[in-house]
Amino acid sequence: MADQYERSAEFVDVMIAPHWAALAPSLSQVLRDVTGPIVDVGAGGGQGTRVIAEAVPEAEIVAVEPSAALRSVLLARVNESAELRDRVTVLPEGFLEAALPQKLGAVVAMNVIGHFDPVGRQRIWSLLAERLVPGGRAVLNLQPPTEPMTVPESRFADVRVGRRRYEGWGRAEPAGPDRITWHMTYHTYHDDQLVDELEVAYAWWVLDERQLKAELGGHGLAPTPTGPAGLGMYLIDRAGA
Repeated sequence: MADQYERSAEFVDVMIAPHWAALAPSLSQVLRDVTGPIVDVGAGGGQGTRVIAEAVPEAEIVAVEPSAALRSVLLARVNESAELRDRVTVLPEGFLEAALPQKLGAVVAMNVIGHFDPVGRQRIWSLLAERLVPGGRAVLNLQPPTEPMTVPESRFADVRVGRRRYEGWGRAEPAGPDRITWHMTYHTYHDDQLVDELEVAYAWWVLDERQLKAELGGHGLAPTPTGPAGLGMYLIDRAGA
């Protein structure tokens, strides 16, 4: 599988940090009282892994990240903390290929569900139904757009580090009945002079609440909106739980 983040990984972790600051309180609330093991799907550079570790002290965490470029940031972040190093295992496979514990207390899939096509999502729901312990739960977010549509280009990040400033821009266009293509551009400025520009593109499978509910229902699971509406977060547990 191609590493979609191979060229952009140096920007992803610093640019996603403000988004994780918004997600962290709601994710921490959802994870209250869960037990381990907890799987962090598409852990990226480990921003979410750190939130999970703080929300559920002492729980075992399995951080899954198939991108070698992002995983290098993740492994370094885990290694630099003695507390994380003792209980976080970093796996290089994709979520559906990884050797996961047979019983799971929670699965966290933030900013990642669009990387899975409909067949892959069905496999995820089946895994949740089979492996979540009683009282276990999953949490994910649906990022806009939730249907194929054109998204005009806009700036989503502006970060200064030392004498350099990094801008992230993104736009999207339909690529089929249930997916879009994101086009991302990263600008690097040194003393406010543009010195580098990187353009990348990746596919994203769209999913709305109606479809999510229908897919989960086929596996005895149900989604419940949680947190501020703008975050698009859903708690998933067994229907009727």
